[in-house]
Amino acid sequence: MIELLLIGIGTGNPDHVTLQGIKAINAADLILIPRKGPDKADLAELRWRICAAVLTNPAIQVVEFDLPMRDVASPDYLAGVEAWHDATAAVWREKVQETIGLQGCVAMLVWGDPSLYDSTLRIAARLAWPVKVIPGITAIQALTAAHGIALNGLGAPVLITTGRQLRDHGWPAGVDTLVVMLDGHCAFQTLDPKGISIWWAAYVGMAGQILRKGSLAGVAADIIEVRAKERATHGWIMDIYLLRRDHD
Repeated sequence: MIELLLIGIGTGNPDHVTLQGIKAINAADLILIPRKGPDKADLAELRWRICAAVLTNPAIQVVEFDLPMRDVASPDYLAGVEAWHDATAAVWREKVQETIGLQGCVAMLVWGDPSLYDSTLRIAARLAWPVKVIPGITAIQALTAAHGIALNGLGAPVLITTGRQLRDHGWPAGVDTLVVMLDGHCAFQTLDPKGISIWWAAYVGMAGQILRKGSLAGVAADIIEVRAKERATHGWIMDIYLLRRDHD
C-alpha cells in the first residue's frame, strides 16, 4: 500500500518548514516535485532547495513530474478543475508506480498549507491512498506577519475568499475584513474604494517579497502596475491581500 504525506512547506522559504515537516520529509521513500512548465521552473527549484536544506536521508528518491495543464478556456470552471484533478491523480499514480512500485511512503511538498485553497487533498482522494497531512505556514500568516498586523478586528470575524468570488459577488455582508487569495485579475478594482484599506504582498516570505499597504484608492494603481511587471519578469506571481473597511 502507498502512504501519502502531504507536507505544508510555507511560502517558499526553507525556514518555514516545521520540525514535524522535516521529520516527515526524511521518513519518505519518494518525494515528488511538480514541474509547471519552463516559465515556472523556479517553483520546482524552490522545492529542490528545501530538500537540499532539510533532507538528511540519502536513500530517499526525489523525482520530478510534469503537472497536467488545466483548460483555462473551459466555460465551465468547476468542470475544468475536476478534469484537471483527474488527470493529475493519474500522473501521480503512474509516477509512483514506475518509481517505487505498489508499496512505500510518498511525500508531496505543498505550498503554504494543504488545507487552505489547495487542491492536493482533493486529488489525493481520487487515489484512495492513506493520507497524512503535515500542516504548514499559510500565506495568510506570512502576509499578516510581513505587515505586522492582526488578522481580525477586535472580536470581529474574517472571511477568506477568492478573487473570482469578490469580482462576481462583491463584498460579502456581515464582515469588515476580507482575505483574498487566487486573484489573477486584481478584483479589488471592482469595489468602491472609499473607506477601504489594503495590505498586499507578492512572493510573501521569500527573498523577493514585495509589500504595499494603504488606502485602496491610494495604492490600487501601484499594486496593479507592480503585479503586472513582476509577473512578466518571473513568468508567475503568488500574491495575497487583506481588505478592511474603516469605520472610524
